[in-house]
Amino acid sequence: MKRVVFILAFLCAGGSQAQESAISFESTEVGPGIFMVTAVGGFGGGNMAILVGEQYVAMIDDSMVPLAPKLLAHVAETAGRPVNFMINTHVHGDHVGANAALAENGTVIFAHDNIRKRLLADPREAGGEGGLPVVTFAEGVTFHLDGLEARVTHLPAAHTDGDSIIYFPSVTVLHTGDIMFNGLFPFIDLESGGSVDGYIAAQEEIWSMVDDNTTIIPGHGGLATSSDLRTNMDMLIDSRALVQALIDSGSSEEDVVSANPLEKYHETYNWGFITTERMTRTLYRSLTGGD
Repeated sequence: MKRVVFILAFLCAGGSQAQESAISFESTEVGPGIFMVTAVGGFGGGNMAILVGEQYVAMIDDSMVPLAPKLLAHVAETAGRPVNFMINTHVHGDHVGANAALAENGTVIFAHDNIRKRLLADPREAGGEGGLPVVTFAEGVTFHLDGLEARVTHLPAAHTDGDSIIYFPSVTVLHTGDIMFNGLFPFIDLESGGSVDGYIAAQEEIWSMVDDNTTIIPGHGGLATSSDLRTNMDMLIDSRALVQALIDSGSSEEDVVSANPLEKYHETYNWGFITTERMTRTLYRSLTGGD
């Protein structure tokens, strides 16, 4: 099922061979030796990060399979040498696509236990079996890279059942993976173990870690601040309450959709993959335990 998710996300952004050829990557330094990597010219997957130290290069997430050669070329240009460690924030194909290509160059892939389990069932989105994580963890792991600490923490049942965030406390930079879609309705993948309550709980956990000086790299959307996180989190908390009130009144899913409880958020948060209607249905199904 996760492969369907990836295809839909790519198609909704207008993915095609012609557009793939127009996509490139750019890096922006957001902390000492830490770069946010984004695609330009089309949909190129989620936001990534590269840590370039004196001894080691580490990377967070790695776009999609068709774009792996371009991404690796960009990373080599940015870092100046191969990637030692890759950390996948979750299982979706727009975040694990270059795993196999990186592994061929000697990169060690790290991920939560559930990511490996899901990729074992279907490794295509990671570029094949060579893209499977070779080091997995349950609760988290800490990297010590050239004097910089990177704390990887699993947050359960949020976007999926295998999400991790990565925090660099000494430079107050945090990568949320898809636990934050900045300025967009979030994709909460119920079929891959995600939940609305878990997603909000995960954002609340992130909120407890950040302050006004924190730079946040979201899974999708522009570079963010703690204020942006609060705004996105409050939107989802309010949306949950609006839908829950209709559920409590006995409304069916179609009744809730017709009532359009998220109308006030439509102009700002609606987008091609997660429309206002789809966000409403996700809220309803998660809150009622539906599929």
